[in-house]
Amino acid sequence: MRQSSVLANLRAQIAQIEGAGVRHQSLPFGIAAIDSCLPGGGIAGGALHEMSGSPDLSDDAAMTVFLAGILARLDGPIFWCLRWRDLFAPSLHLAGLHPDRVVYVEAGSDTNVLTAMEECLRHEGLGGVVGELGKIGLTASRRLQLAAEQSGVPAFVFRRASPLETTVEGSAAVTRWRVRASPSEQLGIPSLGRLRWDVMLERVRGGEPQRWLVEGADAQGRIGLPADMVDRPRPAEDRQAA
Repeated sequence: MRQSSVLANLRAQIAQIEGAGVRHQSLPFGIAAIDSCLPGGGIAGGALHEMSGSPDLSDDAAMTVFLAGILARLDGPIFWCLRWRDLFAPSLHLAGLHPDRVVYVEAGSDTNVLTAMEECLRHEGLGGVVGELGKIGLTASRRLQLAAEQSGVPAFVFRRASPLETTVEGSAAVTRWRVRASPSEQLGIPSLGRLRWDVMLERVRGGEPQRWLVEGADAQGRIGLPADMVDRPRPAEDRQAA
């Protein structure tokens, strides 16, 4: 008991140094395998999260709908800051994010997107703030993380068409995600199956990278585990890769 108490105090001190001392409500995915790997058991409120797809359009679309599913389950209006209006907004409704809840801020440049995000994050009561950026440095990410902590509003840096990098710049984000499209289940009949995504948790504060195959967000923004994988043990190569 004494050793566990010492470890708990040490973790609390580290969290305070990192600026994570203030706890806000988290949004669980409802999948134990994923939620157990995240601080607070879900997407942390009052924190910065990074989202990336890839230059492939199918991956970019998968990441967009994955993010929309998270936002759909948050309470309050969503501010989506982007350089120019090239987002296919109707697709967000497929994951339960109604158009009436989203306010788009067309900023024109990465610098202006960052400014708009900081301004939006000053206001409590928002569901979330999204900023589409090509890149984000450590200093800028720290400013967004601090602003999110103070208001309690979750912030999402969305790096659309982001390349698959071998090295990634430092960031104050609590989590970094990458989603890529995966083949749907073969139904044996000419029909459309539920989308499948390869979801990678590339970075998580206080944890290890993870990877899951999931079914795409439904009309309520919820993802699921494929039925043929629910009771299947995790492959050894995946455990080693994680």
